[in-house]
Amino acid sequence: MSNFSKTFSSSLGRKLIMCLTGLFLCSFLIVHLIGNLQLLKNDDGLAFNQYAHFMTNFTPIKVVSYLLYASILVHSLYAIIISLKNRKSRPQGYAIQPKEGSIWSSRNMGILGTILFVFIVVHMSNFWYTYHWGEIPFIEYRVDQNTAVSTSKEIPAAEYIDYVSYVDNGEEIIKSKDLYKSVAFSFQQWWIVAFYVLAMAALSFHLIHGFQSAFQTLGWNHSKYKPFINFIGIWVFSVLLPIGFAAIPVYFLFK
Repeated sequence: MSNFSKTFSSSLGRKLIMCLTGLFLCSFLIVHLIGNLQLLKNDDGLAFNQYAHFMTNFTPIKVVSYLLYASILVHSLYAIIISLKNRKSRPQGYAIQPKEGSIWSSRNMGILGTILFVFIVVHMSNFWYTYHWGEIPFIEYRVDQNTAVSTSKEIPAAEYIDYVSYVDNGEEIIKSKDLYKSVAFSFQQWWIVAFYVLAMAALSFHLIHGFQSAFQTLGWNHSKYKPFINFIGIWVFSVLLPIGFAAIPVYFLFK
């Protein structure tokens, strides 16, 4: 076995892979939330549908998407491997569970990760798969180039239409898949909204431990900048991001 293989099959190597894939997924969360916030614009879904088209057709973004899918799978796989290794190293368990210096989220990363993995599968099935291969409504927007006022209407679905944009008589005409309508319909179902809120709560607790643990694995836990890392990990990734994601389905439920 090469030194490279030995490094990434060792305990430290597995933690390093978890760390790097986890931080990559954290960076994606920021971009994804910015895109999802387009749902809140009062434009009948124009901005969000443009965002959806861009994310699925711009080549560099598509390449990053494949890295994202791989990171999710690798992060999940290595989480299982590490959990099994830890359990195997102490098959009888502890007579008394250690709690000193340990928080609830760190002791339940497996449960939180499982909830998040199920959520990702459901989420991609509902929207990503539907956008590419499912039945989805189509919409036409007409945007006045002078006033920027837009109007919209549903149009018959056509297999050859993905996204079309052109100018005619001072109006920009945009025809696209209406993912916005599919999202709005899904988030009018209370049980789907409840599931999303639960998943975002799991994400919050998962990141409380995971974000700080990643920097500790990298050795970036010096007392000078550890408070800043903890602040970003707790307030940005563990509080603001999950609240932002959870607020969107709740908004549509009561809209």
